[in-house]
Amino acid sequence: MNAITATDVYCPLWRRLTALLYDLLAVVAIVMVMGYVCQRVTGGTVVSTDGHAHIAWWYQPLQALVVSAYFLASWLRGGQTLGMRPWRIRVTNADGLRIGPVQAVVRLLVAAAPMLLLALAPLVGTRGAGWSALVAWAVWFAVAAFDPRKRAMHDVVARTELRCIR
Repeated sequence: MNAITATDVYCPLWRRLTALLYDLLAVVAIVMVMGYVCQRVTGGTVVSTDGHAHIAWWYQPLQALVVSAYFLASWLRGGQTLGMRPWRIRVTNADGLRIGPVQAVVRLLVAAAPMLLLALAPLVGTRGAGWSALVAWAVWFAVAAFDPRKRAMHDVVARTELRCIR
């Protein structure tokens, strides 16, 4: 990827959120295929029920690893996820160049940090934990409304930017 051009602009919040919705569809598809494969490989024992659903201890970490790999590979390979491509968005460093592996991992970890709030479910219930994660993500992205370079929290921490490419 080349450096910033005169026609590149910082990506507005609405555009990045729309791309995120596209990526949500890709992530759901990835998780569904992975779930199907895991069910086939284990003979249908990944999820078992006896009045309550029981998920194999390794399944959710595997999901997180596969979804993380999707984002990391996309950002490192060409700076774009599937959702970013139709909206002509690219993640870059401050100089407009490709981000490095450390920046990509930091960006991923900070972007995913609100998911840690789901661990509050035993204390506040599933609904309360879900809402707390959603509110945290709203705050994470609200930072972009006030940042002059339209960076969300994970971009600020990782020192990355989203550029609308022309």
